[in-house]
Amino acid sequence: MPFGLTDLSDDITVADRHDAPLIAHITAQAFANDPFNQWVFGNVRGMNAAFLSMARHIYAPHGICHHIDGKAATMWMPAGGNASLPLRAMPTLAVNIVRRSGVAALRRALLTDAAMHAQKPTHPYLYLFTIGVVPSAQGRGIGHRLLAPMLRAADRAGLPTYLENSNPANHAFYAGHGFETQQIFHVRQDAPPLETMMRVGTSIGAYL
Repeated sequence: MPFGLTDLSDDITVADRHDAPLIAHITAQAFANDPFNQWVFGNVRGMNAAFLSMARHIYAPHGICHHIDGKAATMWMPAGGNASLPLRAMPTLAVNIVRRSGVAALRRALLTDAAMHAQKPTHPYLYLFTIGVVPSAQGRGIGHRLLAPMLRAADRAGLPTYLENSNPANHAFYAGHGFETQQIFHVRQDAPPLETMMRVGTSIGAYL
């Protein structure tokens, strides 16, 4: 069975490319008040355009996406996977961002992509690109249920898990699952901080 597709609770659905609009919608709603994504895009429409492209062209076909009842979603890339947007998808994404958020937002998005790429580890790791719960479903433990199977899979494989936290308010959530801060950086002087975090294998049961 492929990595991350076992040990799922009954309410977790493995998404495919056809589910990309749903994954994008959930993620954009969850990130609507995220300070960093607000700085990049300025509105939810721009966020949705970016997340749709990522889900459709990267994480659904080549990574792993899960969702729970249209209320929460994740996008992951296993170790060795390619999290780069295909060249053929770039013009459409650029046009959609400009239409929804403006040319300056496209510049900020490109700057962010380059800065995040420069910070990524050089050793193998499981990458959590996004996890999001829509506001109406937050506080019910859904995020914990989405994380747990993948973190257990990473433990079994002996892989660390890496993410970029774009909202300081979420630090405690990640820390509670064993993630530790690696670096805090700014992609531009006026940008909110991004926090890189790494989780080395441990028992997920201790954090749930």
